Amino acid sequence: MIASTILPPAMQRVSTVVLALLQKFLMVAGLVFVVGLIGLQSGHFELPEVLKSLVSASDVSDAEDDEEAIDAAVEAAASPSMLSPRMRGALDYVARRYKVSTEAVQPIFATAQAVGRELRLDPLLIIAVIGVESGFNPFSQSVVGAQGLMQVVPRFHLDKLPEEAAPAAFFDPVTNVQVGARVLKESIRRNGGLEEGLQQFGGAIGDPGRRYASKVLAERQRLEQAVQRLRVS
Repeated sequence: MIASTILPPAMQRVSTVVLALLQKFLMVAGLVFVVGLIGLQSGHFELPEVLKSLVSASDVSDAEDDEEAIDAAVEAAASPSMLSPRMRGALDYVARRYKVSTEAVQPIFATAQAVGRELRLDPLLIIAVIGVESGFNPFSQSVVGAQGLMQVVPRFHLDKLPEEAAPAAFFDPVTNVQVGARVLKESIRRNGGLEEGLQQFGGAIGDPGRRYASKVLAERQRLEQAVQRLRVS
């Protein structure tokens, strides 16, 4: 009786394949749903090319190819063109205020959005810190050796770099924002509050007036106001 309820090895393999394919299908369907919601919010809906090919693909026999396609679809969904309306509004403001190319700062905003979601940190706070620290100049370097968009000091934060990172990795905009956001998150956590964390991040922990924190928060407020004006218009 018990033996009859056990599937033969061949049937077990078929079941495993079917379950794997079903799982992949549900992942793709979820991606399409998320992209669709973003498209409706932005007023237009168009699937990224990778998702189009995934949805219309009929050959699903190669599991490794399927995994690569799904990974590519995830990257497409997180691309700069998929910025939230809030981040797109801030992007327009930054391009005008700092006189920088929209295309050049899109990867910076995409990285701030992704790492902000990962760390539960407001991405506009990250953008505000970049504005105050470097004015969106990725090659900025201070007299004390702080480098890049968020002015990260390499000798203190080498442990946060990917293993394959080059010596000049802190000048790479994406890497700098990824590392800088983690440093900022740690500073806020260790000091017990946003303003205190910002003061440590800016190397001004002993300033009773908290001028650095006020400067960053004022910049974030300007970003928020720009987003609201864009929504109203």
